[in-house]
Amino acid sequence: MNLPATEHNAVDHRVEPTSRSTAPATATEFISFAIGDEQYGVDIMAVREIKGWSDITHLPKQPDYVRGVLNLRGAIVPIVDLRCRFGQGLTETSPLHIVIIVQIGDRQVGLIGDRVLDIVAVTAAQIQPVPRTGHADSTSFLAGLVSNEDVMIALIDLPNLLADHDGNDSRTVMLDA
Repeated sequence: MNLPATEHNAVDHRVEPTSRSTAPATATEFISFAIGDEQYGVDIMAVREIKGWSDITHLPKQPDYVRGVLNLRGAIVPIVDLRCRFGQGLTETSPLHIVIIVQIGDRQVGLIGDRVLDIVAVTAAQIQPVPRTGHADSTSFLAGLVSNEDVMIALIDLPNLLADHDGNDSRTVMLDA
């Protein structure tokens, strides 16, 4: 008589961990970082490294938001000034700034930020859509918004970040590695 109860409990225990183990799989982790007073996030799976600011080589005829390139262990990596890309003017870089190296498709790209803040785990249900306004291009770089501890984090849509939204030739951004 105890045998059926034990088998039943064993089945229940096998089902419970399986259902719990799938819950974390639906969460996505983002690196949050600051640009001024605003917080942004990029998918942690796209982040290759985070490094301090270092001198870069400026290239002619690039969009304003492409500050130049960095030689990262033999790979030429374009550096994108997110503040400029988001229409807030050029970042006056200092040794306190960071560069987040991300993988976009088969390319590595560096993103200038003020400072790294945290790693945030969110589920798809927590990501809210970005309200669309008359200037849809200004928000097309964003994949969604997440509220975390009374702070709004704008999630960057990395593939769309380098898309040609302002009439400039975006091919110059996507340098061959």
